[in-house]
Amino acid sequence: MMDEGMFTDSDFELFMGVMNTLDNRPEKRRQQGEHESLHRDLFVSFGNWDFDPIEMANPFTHCNSNKSCVQMWQGSADRVVPVELNRFLARKLPWIEYHEIPNAGHMLFHDHRSLEAIMRALLPP
Repeated sequence: MMDEGMFTDSDFELFMGVMNTLDNRPEKRRQQGEHESLHRDLFVSFGNWDFDPIEMANPFTHCNSNKSCVQMWQGSADRVVPVELNRFLARKLPWIEYHEIPNAGHMLFHDHRSLEAIMRALLPP
């Protein structure tokens, strides 16, 4: 069960829209085990990575663009991934170009306005 405080109202609206378009048959959800996805997320979030992400060098030194090859998008109202975490990462890793979308939650990629802003920023004029 989801913690309702984790998502914004707009996240819930977007989530319901996405859920209505998915193949929502119970046998599909159990195909890998009911909790497999959650367990993998927890291992990634809280497990030992065997390296410090803050010490990573730019893996895209070949990038011939005026912009960074690594773009990070964050909703300012995201309650799942703390905005402070990604702000910190962007400050520590200057080769990441950080974009924060005001009032967007965790489901920002499913909001057509946010997605349009992202596409406009990534594609040449």
